[in-house]
Amino acid sequence: MDHEGEPPMDRTDGDTVLGAGGLLLRRWRPEDLPALLRAYDDPAMRRWLAVQVRGPDGAAAWLEAQRTGWETGTRYGFAVTEAGQADGEGGGPGGELLGNIALKRPDPLNGTAEVGYWTAAPARGRGVASRALAALTDWAFTRFAVSGLTRLELLHQVDNAASCRVAEKGGYALARVIPALPPDYPLEGHVHARRAPVAALNRSAGRRAAGAGTDGGRATGR
Repeated sequence: MDHEGEPPMDRTDGDTVLGAGGLLLRRWRPEDLPALLRAYDDPAMRRWLAVQVRGPDGAAAWLEAQRTGWETGTRYGFAVTEAGQADGEGGGPGGELLGNIALKRPDPLNGTAEVGYWTAAPARGRGVASRALAALTDWAFTRFAVSGLTRLELLHQVDNAASCRVAEKGGYALARVIPALPPDYPLEGHVHARRAPVAALNRSAGRRAAGAGTDGGRATGR
């Protein structure tokens, strides 16, 4: 998908973000399948994530969904690894797979998008989620400023205290509480939100003034 006027993600292959604190965020690749299966073989992942990955076919379908998301410009999923590590099995450049973080933008005309993430069990307690969230947030507001992105939301179930701390640490204030939607969401949810920096908001306002008449769609749900 062509993002005219938007800066490239970096000066190399266009699919990598060097994150804060020594992280490497890059596109998911087919060779990540074994590491993806290992990450989902974890009780915490089964508890907190609505979308589950089961077996090689399920992992292959999940990886294909990440590729399709990039092509359509509706979902930008990144494998999170450590920058500077040698290549590792199933991890690609950057070595061990630490987690996943994604920007979900099903309606590119909407000024609001959603971020989601998970951290692999061996990487928890190392600040991976917070550092990856900071890197993705900066990238998203920079890359999509001219196309009108002004707000990012992060959703989690109300009893997920760890995600609540990550959101608050990343500058995502609690915006509202949404009702439970059983059976998939048996408890209420928190919606945290962060506004774009002033410079990005000014660029977005300039774009709207030049092309008035577009109206964003409904914000993404859970």
